[in-house]
Amino acid sequence: MDIWNQLLQGFITAGTPVNLLWAFVGCALGTAVGVLPGIGPATAVAMLLPITTKVDATASMIFFAGIYYGAMYGGSTTSILLNTPGETSSMVTAMEGNKMAKSGRAGAALATSAIGSFFAGTIATIVVTLFAPVVAEYAVKLGPPEYFCLMLLAFTTVSAVLGQSTLRGLTALFIGLAIGLVGMDQITGQARYTGNMPELLDGIEIVLVAVGLFAVAEALHFVLFEGKVVESENKMSRVTMTASDWKRSIPAWIRGTAIGAPFGCIPAGGTEIPTFLSYATEKKLAKGENLAEFGTKGAIEGVAGPEAANNATVTTALIPLLTLGIPVSNTTAVLLGAFQNYGIQAGPQLFSSSSALVWALIASLYIGNVMLLVLNLPMVGLWVKLLKVPKAQLYAGILIFATVGTYGMRQSAFDLVLLYAVGVLGLVMRRFSFPTAPVIVGMILGPLAEAQLRNAMSIGEGSAMIFLQRPMSVFLLLVVLTVLVLPRVLKRFQSKVV
Repeated sequence: MDIWNQLLQGFITAGTPVNLLWAFVGCALGTAVGVLPGIGPATAVAMLLPITTKVDATASMIFFAGIYYGAMYGGSTTSILLNTPGETSSMVTAMEGNKMAKSGRAGAALATSAIGSFFAGTIATIVVTLFAPVVAEYAVKLGPPEYFCLMLLAFTTVSAVLGQSTLRGLTALFIGLAIGLVGMDQITGQARYTGNMPELLDGIEIVLVAVGLFAVAEALHFVLFEGKVVESENKMSRVTMTASDWKRSIPAWIRGTAIGAPFGCIPAGGTEIPTFLSYATEKKLAKGENLAEFGTKGAIEGVAGPEAANNATVTTALIPLLTLGIPVSNTTAVLLGAFQNYGIQAGPQLFSSSSALVWALIASLYIGNVMLLVLNLPMVGLWVKLLKVPKAQLYAGILIFATVGTYGMRQSAFDLVLLYAVGVLGLVMRRFSFPTAPVIVGMILGPLAEAQLRNAMSIGEGSAMIFLQRPMSVFLLLVVLTVLVLPRVLKRFQSKVV
C-alpha cells in the first residue's frame, strides 16, 4: 500500500503546472528528436544538460525523461514514411512500416505504432512502479565489497554490450576512468593528473564531457563526413485503423510488451535484440495472407510488435538505472550524468534519499505516455515537416547551444577549450567505432568504485579475499565472468557448427 501512496504523491508533484509544462516540452522535443534522423535522445539530453542546471532537479528529470521516451515514439514516423530510422530501435519498424506506406497504408502503420507504444509504455511503467522499489530494498543491504562488484558489473555490461567489440568498449571505459581520476583525491586530498593546472583541481565536469562527446562530436561528424541524403517521402494516409488492423495489432502489442519488458529490467543493454525477436515471433506466428504480406505489402504485426517491444524495453531500462545505477544505453548513461550534475547518486539509496524525485519521475511516465499519444496521432503531419529543416542550420544551432550552455556553467574559457577537445575525441571515437557511453559511465562510477574498493580492502584488512567471502560479491563476480566469456564461447561454438 505504501507504493501506491508514494505514487499518488508522485502524481501530485508531477501534476503541478510547471512540471506538466516541462513534461510536455520534453515529450514534444523528444518526438522531434526522434523524427529527425541522426540526432538521438542522448545528443539532445547532453546538449540541454548545461541549460537546465538552474532548473529544479525534479522538473529537470521529468523534462529529460520526456525527451527519452518521446524520441522512441518519434523514431517510427521517419521509419515508416521515409525508410530512415531516427533511432536504431526503429530499424525493425522500417522493414514492414515503409512497405505499408508504399502500399498506401501509412496511416494504419503510424496508428498501430503510436497506440502500441502507448500500451507497452503504460504496462512497462506499471512494472517499474511495482518492481523498482523491491530491487532497491534488497540492493540497499549491500556492503562495500558488493557495491564494488556491482560497479564492476556495470563497467563490464556497458563495455561489452554497447560497443562493436569488447576491446573497443573496454578502451572507451578506461578513457572514462582516466578522466574521472583528474582532480583531488577523495581520501588524501592530493591533486592527481592536473598537470599543474588550477582549473583541473575540481575535476572535469561530467556535463562538459557529455556535451562534447555527444552534441559537439555529432555536429563535427556531420560537417566533416556526412553528405546530403535525399529520401523519397511516401504519401501519408489518414491515421486510422480498420477492425482487421485492430484484431491483428492487439495480440502483437501484448507479445511485444512481454518480450521487451524483461530485456529492459536486466543490464543487457539495447533495444535491437527485443525488437528483432518480436519481429521474428510475429513472422513465425503469421499464417496465410498475413504471412504473405511480410516483406511485400507490409504486415501490420511487423510494426505493432517491434514498436511495443521497443517502448517496453526503454521504459523498464529505468529499473537498473534508478535502483543499481547501471545504465544500459547511451541515453541512460547521459541521464546518469544528469543525476550526478544535481548531486543525486542513482542506486539503492535513491529511493530513500530522493524519494519525492523518483516517484514524481515514475508518475511523469504515466502522464508522458498520454501526452505522447495526443502528440503523435493528430500531429504526425507537423512532425514530418521537421524533415524540411536544413541540416546545416540544425547542427549550427546544436553547436551554439552546446557552447553557450557550457560557458554559462562557470564562465570559463578553459571549459570551452576542453569542450571542443572532448568533441574531437568523440569524433575520433565515432570514426573508429568506439562507443561513447562507457566513457560517461567510467567517469561517473570510477571514483565511486575506487572509494568502495578502498573501503572493502579496509574491511578485509588489506586482503582481496574479502570479495570471495561474501556470497553476493561472489555471485556478481561470476556474472561479470559470464558476460565476458559467454559471448566468445557461443561465437566459437557457432563457428564450429557452421
